[in-house]
Amino acid sequence: MSEKLLRSTFVNASRLHDRTQPSIVSFVKALTTAADQPTGLEYDRRREVTWQDPLVGAALALEMSGLDYLRAVADGTIARPPVAALLGMTIERIDPGTVTFGLDVGEHLYNPIGSVHGGIFATLLDSAMGCAVHSMLPAGRAYTTLELKVNLVKALTVDTPKVTGEGEVISAGRRVATASGRLVGPEGTLFAHATTTCLVFDAAVAPGGSARRTG
Repeated sequence: MSEKLLRSTFVNASRLHDRTQPSIVSFVKALTTAADQPTGLEYDRRREVTWQDPLVGAALALEMSGLDYLRAVADGTIARPPVAALLGMTIERIDPGTVTFGLDVGEHLYNPIGSVHGGIFATLLDSAMGCAVHSMLPAGRAYTTLELKVNLVKALTVDTPKVTGEGEVISAGRRVATASGRLVGPEGTLFAHATTTCLVFDAAVAPGGSARRTG
């Protein structure tokens, strides 16, 4: 296949994503215009991400109860972690044992087949469920994910501009906590559901500011 024809194929695929119908006219136009673009198959899209030192917040997490820490992150007193800035996640609601995250859906989250990558579903739900567990912990206690199971039930695209990940604690023991999660659209459409098991432990600040297990 020639380079010009290959370019036209990708251009038409992009137009299909915008829900336009392919036609002989658009195909011929692609053949005549794609080669004129200076670089790549189409003009680049760009996204700028900024963040603050994550180890500052990690150290503060051990000095505060989980509930107070998460509320401080939500109101901006403590900087949100870099992964939240990278993906566009925000904490929208916090109650003891229940945390809701919001996610703005964009093309930067897409996989190669034109929808949001399944790893984004897992990351959002892992965050919501893990923070639900964290909201139950006193100062000096920490957690980490032991097991995560996600069921993807519906594809997600920019046709749904925003979704929420809801995490809720099922059981909170001294050593092990479990939680469930749901990823839903603005009208309650279910896109995924999940469960997690977390290890809970006494912690201290390790060199560099991260939590380490002490018992």
